[in-house]
Amino acid sequence: MFTGIIGEIGRVMSVEPDGGGIRLTIDAPGAATELNVNDSVSVNGVCQTVIKRSGTRFTMQAVEETLKKTTMGELKGGSSVNLELAVRLNDRLGGHLVQGHVDDIGTIIDVQVIESSWLIKVDFPPAYYRYVVPAGSIAVDGISLTVASVAGSHFTVSIIPHTLGKTTLARAKRGMRVNLEFDLVGKYIEKLIGAGDTGAHVSQVTMEKLKAWGYTI
Repeated sequence: MFTGIIGEIGRVMSVEPDGGGIRLTIDAPGAATELNVNDSVSVNGVCQTVIKRSGTRFTMQAVEETLKKTTMGELKGGSSVNLELAVRLNDRLGGHLVQGHVDDIGTIIDVQVIESSWLIKVDFPPAYYRYVVPAGSIAVDGISLTVASVAGSHFTVSIIPHTLGKTTLARAKRGMRVNLEFDLVGKYIEKLIGAGDTGAHVSQVTMEKLKAWGYTI
Protein backbone atom coordinates (compact mmCIF):
# COMPACT_ATOMS: atom_id res chain seq x y z
CA MET A 1 0.00 0.00 0.00
CA PHE A 2 1.19 3.51 -0.87
CA THR A 3 0.00 7.08 -0.35
CA GLY A 4 1.02 8.79 -3.59
CA ILE A 5 3.73 10.93 -1.97
CA ILE A 6 6.80 10.49 -4.16
CA GLY A 7 10.03 10.00 -2.26
CA GLU A 8 12.54 10.12 -5.09
CA ILE A 9 12.96 10.35 -8.84
CA GLY A 10 14.87 7.30 -10.05
CA ARG A 11 16.70 6.74 -13.32
CA VAL A 12 16.22 3.65 -15.49
CA MET A 13 19.64 2.16 -16.16
CA SER A 14 18.61 -0.80 -18.34
CA VAL A 15 15.60 -2.52 -19.86
CA GLU A 16 16.07 -6.16 -20.84
CA PRO A 17 13.61 -8.57 -22.51
CA ASP A 18 12.53 -11.38 -20.20
CA GLY A 19 10.17 -13.82 -21.91
CA GLY A 20 7.02 -11.86 -22.61
CA GLY A 21 7.99 -9.24 -20.07
CA ILE A 22 10.96 -7.05 -19.24
CA ARG A 23 13.49 -6.56 -16.45
CA LEU A 24 14.23 -3.01 -15.42
CA THR A 25 17.14 -1.85 -13.33
CA ILE A 26 16.74 1.51 -11.64
CA ASP A 27 19.30 3.69 -9.94
CA ALA A 28 17.90 5.38 -6.83
CA PRO A 29 20.43 6.19 -4.09
CA GLY A 30 17.72 6.97 -1.55
CA ALA A 31 15.18 4.20 -2.13
CA ALA A 32 17.68 1.43 -2.85
CA THR A 33 19.26 1.68 0.59
CA GLU A 34 15.89 0.86 2.18
CA LEU A 35 14.82 -1.87 -0.22
CA ASN A 36 15.40 -5.60 0.06
CA VAL A 37 14.59 -8.46 -2.30
CA ASN A 38 10.82 -9.21 -2.17
CA ASP A 39 9.94 -5.65 -1.07
CA SER A 40 7.28 -3.71 -2.94
CA VAL A 41 8.00 -0.36 -4.56
CA SER A 42 5.82 1.96 -6.61
CA VAL A 43 7.37 2.87 -9.96
CA ASN A 44 5.34 5.52 -11.81
CA GLY A 45 2.36 4.29 -9.82
CA VAL A 46 2.90 0.60 -10.60
CA CYS A 47 3.47 -1.73 -7.64
CA GLN A 48 6.52 -3.84 -8.42
CA THR A 49 8.54 -6.44 -6.51
CA VAL A 50 12.28 -6.06 -6.03
CA ILE A 51 14.02 -9.18 -7.37
CA LYS A 52 17.61 -7.95 -7.01
CA ARG A 53 19.42 -5.11 -5.28
CA SER A 54 23.02 -3.98 -5.49
CA GLY A 55 24.38 -0.72 -4.13
CA THR A 56 22.18 2.13 -5.29
CA ARG A 57 20.32 0.03 -7.86
CA PHE A 58 17.45 -2.42 -7.78
CA THR A 59 15.88 -4.67 -10.40
CA MET A 60 12.25 -5.64 -10.97
CA GLN A 61 10.33 -7.69 -13.49
CA ALA A 62 7.29 -6.34 -15.37
CA VAL A 63 5.25 -9.21 -16.82
CA GLU A 64 2.80 -9.27 -19.74
CA GLU A 65 -0.24 -8.12 -17.75
CA THR A 66 1.67 -5.16 -16.35
CA LEU A 67 2.91 -4.13 -19.79
CA LYS A 68 -0.63 -4.34 -21.17
CA LYS A 69 -2.21 -2.11 -18.52
CA THR A 70 0.53 0.44 -17.84
CA THR A 71 3.20 2.57 -19.51
CA MET A 72 6.04 0.42 -18.12
CA GLY A 73 6.80 -0.94 -21.58
CA GLU A 74 7.54 2.59 -22.79
CA LEU A 75 10.44 3.06 -20.37
CA LYS A 76 13.99 2.98 -21.71
CA GLY A 77 17.49 3.60 -20.47
CA GLY A 78 17.70 7.14 -19.09
CA SER A 79 13.98 7.47 -18.34
CA SER A 80 13.06 9.19 -15.08
CA VAL A 81 10.51 7.49 -12.84
CA ASN A 82 8.57 8.41 -9.71
CA LEU A 83 9.42 6.15 -6.77
CA GLU A 84 7.61 5.53 -3.50
CA LEU A 85 8.36 2.94 -0.87
CA ALA A 86 5.49 1.01 0.71
CA VAL A 87 3.86 2.87 3.59
CA ARG A 88 4.46 1.75 7.17
CA LEU A 89 1.39 1.25 9.34
CA ASN A 90 2.56 3.99 11.74
CA ASP A 91 3.20 6.58 8.99
CA ARG A 92 1.05 9.61 8.27
CA LEU A 93 -1.10 9.20 5.15
CA GLY A 94 0.06 12.35 3.43
CA GLY A 95 -1.78 11.64 0.19
CA HIS A 96 -4.53 9.03 -0.17
CA LEU A 97 -4.74 5.22 -0.22
CA VAL A 98 -2.96 3.99 -3.35
CA GLN A 99 -2.47 0.32 -4.18
CA GLY A 100 -0.17 0.64 -7.16
CA HIS A 101 -2.72 -1.34 -9.18
CA VAL A 102 -3.12 0.80 -12.29
CA ASP A 103 -6.67 0.96 -13.69
CA ASP A 104 -5.85 2.38 -17.11
CA ILE A 105 -3.73 4.82 -19.07
CA GLY A 106 -4.56 8.49 -19.64
CA THR A 107 -3.09 11.03 -22.05
CA ILE A 108 -2.04 14.58 -21.20
CA ILE A 109 -3.84 16.89 -23.62
CA ASP A 110 -2.89 20.29 -22.22
CA VAL A 111 -0.29 21.86 -19.92
CA GLN A 112 -0.94 25.43 -18.83
CA VAL A 113 1.72 27.32 -16.89
CA ILE A 114 0.21 30.03 -14.72
CA GLU A 115 1.78 32.36 -12.17
CA SER A 116 2.38 29.96 -9.28
CA SER A 117 1.34 26.54 -10.56
CA TRP A 118 0.68 24.32 -13.57
CA LEU A 119 -2.71 23.11 -14.75
CA ILE A 120 -2.50 19.71 -16.41
CA LYS A 121 -5.49 18.32 -18.30
CA VAL A 122 -5.70 14.57 -18.80
CA ASP A 123 -7.94 12.58 -21.12
CA PHE A 124 -9.07 9.29 -19.58
CA PRO A 125 -11.31 6.37 -20.63
CA PRO A 126 -14.99 7.39 -20.15
CA ALA A 127 -15.75 4.11 -18.35
CA TYR A 128 -14.04 5.56 -15.26
CA TYR A 129 -15.98 8.84 -15.20
CA ARG A 130 -17.91 7.91 -12.04
CA TYR A 131 -14.66 7.64 -10.05
CA VAL A 132 -13.42 11.14 -10.90
CA VAL A 133 -14.82 13.63 -8.41
CA PRO A 134 -13.99 17.37 -8.23
CA ALA A 135 -11.79 17.94 -5.15
CA GLY A 136 -11.37 14.16 -4.92
CA SER A 137 -8.13 12.18 -5.14
CA ILE A 138 -6.51 10.48 -8.11
CA ALA A 139 -3.07 8.92 -8.66
CA VAL A 140 -1.26 10.02 -11.83
CA ASP A 141 1.98 8.11 -12.42
CA GLY A 142 1.85 7.27 -8.72
CA ILE A 143 1.43 10.88 -7.58
CA SER A 144 -1.48 11.65 -5.26
CA LEU A 145 -3.25 14.65 -6.79
CA THR A 146 -6.49 16.52 -6.23
CA VAL A 147 -8.94 16.81 -9.11
CA ALA A 148 -9.52 20.51 -9.77
CA SER A 149 -12.27 19.97 -12.33
CA VAL A 150 -13.77 17.28 -14.55
CA ALA A 151 -15.65 17.59 -17.83
CA GLY A 152 -16.64 14.56 -19.84
CA SER A 153 -13.59 12.35 -20.25
CA HIS A 154 -11.12 15.06 -19.18
CA PHE A 155 -9.95 16.03 -15.72
CA THR A 156 -7.62 18.82 -14.65
CA VAL A 157 -5.17 18.83 -11.77
CA SER A 158 -3.31 21.80 -10.31
CA ILE A 159 0.38 21.18 -9.61
CA ILE A 160 2.24 23.25 -7.04
CA PRO A 161 5.95 24.09 -7.51
CA HIS A 162 7.02 21.66 -4.76
CA THR A 163 5.36 18.73 -6.56
CA LEU A 164 6.93 19.78 -9.85
CA GLY A 165 10.33 19.71 -8.22
CA LYS A 166 9.86 16.31 -6.57
CA THR A 167 8.21 14.34 -9.40
CA THR A 168 8.42 13.74 -13.13
CA LEU A 169 5.47 16.07 -13.77
CA ALA A 170 7.96 18.85 -14.49
CA ARG A 171 8.49 17.01 -17.80
CA ALA A 172 4.77 16.80 -18.59
CA LYS A 173 3.80 17.65 -22.17
CA ARG A 174 0.93 17.13 -24.59
CA GLY A 175 0.65 13.55 -25.79
CA MET A 176 2.44 12.01 -22.79
CA ARG A 177 0.76 8.86 -21.51
CA VAL A 178 0.34 8.44 -17.76
CA ASN A 179 -0.72 5.63 -15.43
CA LEU A 180 -4.02 6.26 -13.67
CA GLU A 181 -5.33 4.71 -10.47
CA PHE A 182 -8.77 5.86 -9.41
CA ASP A 183 -9.91 6.23 -5.81
CA LEU A 184 -9.83 2.89 -4.01
CA VAL A 185 -12.57 3.82 -1.53
CA GLY A 186 -15.02 4.77 -4.28
CA LYS A 187 -14.50 1.49 -6.11
CA TYR A 188 -15.13 -0.60 -2.99
CA ILE A 189 -18.24 1.38 -2.05
CA GLU A 190 -19.60 0.84 -5.54
CA LYS A 191 -19.01 -2.90 -5.23
CA LEU A 192 -20.56 -3.12 -1.77
CA ILE A 193 -23.81 -1.39 -2.78
CA GLY A 194 -24.08 -3.68 -5.77
CA ALA A 195 -23.68 -1.10 -8.53
CA GLY A 196 -22.77 -2.78 -11.77
CA ASP A 197 -23.23 -6.27 -10.35
CA THR A 198 -24.10 -9.16 -12.64
CA GLY A 199 -26.65 -10.58 -10.21
CA ALA A 200 -24.29 -12.91 -8.36
CA HIS A 201 -24.50 -10.66 -5.31
CA VAL A 202 -27.22 -8.35 -4.04
CA SER A 203 -26.02 -5.82 -1.51
CA GLN A 204 -27.89 -5.41 1.77
CA VAL A 205 -26.83 -1.75 1.87
CA THR A 206 -29.67 0.46 0.64
CA MET A 207 -30.15 4.22 0.36
CA GLU A 208 -32.73 4.00 3.17
CA LYS A 209 -30.26 2.24 5.46
CA LEU A 210 -27.56 4.82 4.73
CA LYS A 211 -29.97 7.62 5.66
CA ALA A 212 -30.96 5.79 8.83
CA TRP A 213 -27.29 5.46 9.77
CA GLY A 214 -26.92 9.23 9.56
CA TYR A 215 -25.39 9.70 6.10
CA THR A 216 -26.48 12.77 4.15
CA ILE A 217 -27.47 11.69 0.64
